[in-house]
Amino acid sequence: MDEYTQVLLYTLIFYKIVLIGIGILASSRNKSSTDFYLGGRTLGPVVAAVSASASSSSAWTLLGVSGYAYLYGVSAVWIFPACVGGFLVNWYVVAPRLQRLGRETEAVTLTEVFAGKEGSPYRRAIATSASLIILFSLFLYIAAQIQASGKLFETNFELDFTQSVLIGSAIIALYTMLGGFWAVSLTDTLQGFIMAIASIVLPIKVFLAVELGSGFFEGVSQVPVEGYSSFIRNMPLGAGIGFVIGLLGIGLGYPGQPHVVNRFMALRDEKALCSAQKIAIGWGVCVYAGMIVLGLGGRILFSVEDPETIMFIATKELFSPVVGGIIIAGVLSAIMSTADSQLLVAASAITYDMNLGKPAKSVSPEKTVWQARLVVLLLSLGAVGAALYGSREIFSRVLSAWNAMGAAFGPILLIRLLIGPIKPRFLLIAMISGFVLSVAANNIPAIDKTAWETIGPFFIALAIAYTGCERKQEEVN
Repeated sequence: MDEYTQVLLYTLIFYKIVLIGIGILASSRNKSSTDFYLGGRTLGPVVAAVSASASSSSAWTLLGVSGYAYLYGVSAVWIFPACVGGFLVNWYVVAPRLQRLGRETEAVTLTEVFAGKEGSPYRRAIATSASLIILFSLFLYIAAQIQASGKLFETNFELDFTQSVLIGSAIIALYTMLGGFWAVSLTDTLQGFIMAIASIVLPIKVFLAVELGSGFFEGVSQVPVEGYSSFIRNMPLGAGIGFVIGLLGIGLGYPGQPHVVNRFMALRDEKALCSAQKIAIGWGVCVYAGMIVLGLGGRILFSVEDPETIMFIATKELFSPVVGGIIIAGVLSAIMSTADSQLLVAASAITYDMNLGKPAKSVSPEKTVWQARLVVLLLSLGAVGAALYGSREIFSRVLSAWNAMGAAFGPILLIRLLIGPIKPRFLLIAMISGFVLSVAANNIPAIDKTAWETIGPFFIALAIAYTGCERKQEEVN
């Protein structure tokens, strides 16, 4: 084992010990379901902003976006306004309204916001449908994050893919089981800061390395790939517009991610929200811009077989072992910061929303917490199996799960927050329609990876939800 690998290994071991320590310390704060799932609604601005941002910016961001830019070139810049735009919608449109609504209804989960109070029509149908959608989508999402950990260890250590997947998943499951929402939020904050540092330092280093050679922009224009320096990949105008709309449509998925928007329900007050808004937007700008620069510059400097490993290769070639270890820890951060939040939300879908056995509010808080921990363990084991035997392309798998939840939950959440309550029957139809159409689009070759996949299901569900909006109909009458 060479010096680089040794230092990298020691850095990651230390990092994992810190994460587990946070989980152990946070475990004492879980006295109820609200504590385990929402941290008692006392989240401060820094923790809320950075942890929510890190949760929404998974390995898809550090590995997928940089890999996409490496493979396709300048057209990747459209991912920046899509994702930063999603941050803006979430923090300035969704967050303040959902924070107030969550406190008014005393809802613990996003599903409970949709399902309404005890005795509401279709309450069980809405809760069950939402829970199944969350489980299906997050199962794929978690498996993709675990696969990313496999790529990390496989690229940097003398471990095979199976060993790598088992190590990464074990750490994630352990501290999520121990500490619940507090552990997830605190570790996500630490990881979010490391991700931000990695997303600034590495792209700057790559940019300077290219600039001192052929020049960055000149180097990009000379990459021998057709359409590499084109904003629409040299497509005909009509197809190019559709391509751009499709990438921008990624931003529509942000309001529909339960593992992200639950941070808004956990914020302690409006003052904390105002500070969190600024922190989150600054974080998003740095990370997404940095990954696009890394991918473009990496294509000029290095030749790799798997574009989604360009971050690992660039780090190893351009930095000392110590700095390289910290940056690679940032990639592991992205994986863990999303997988832990998703495990927690998936656990809440089973133990709280679906009310397995007795309703969660009628059982002892201690029993509810232990049920959730068991579900986290079982979901982790299932995701490991999917990670080992499923497709190993992170970008496409994460995007399909992202779109499915975005189309299912985003439209009904926006209508509920911006206009008013939706009749339960229409809410249920809109939610199921958005999800089913998104999954169908992802599996039909003619429309997969087109604007329809990200735009169509979302706006169809939005139209259904708007039609059933009670306040709109009251105004008409």
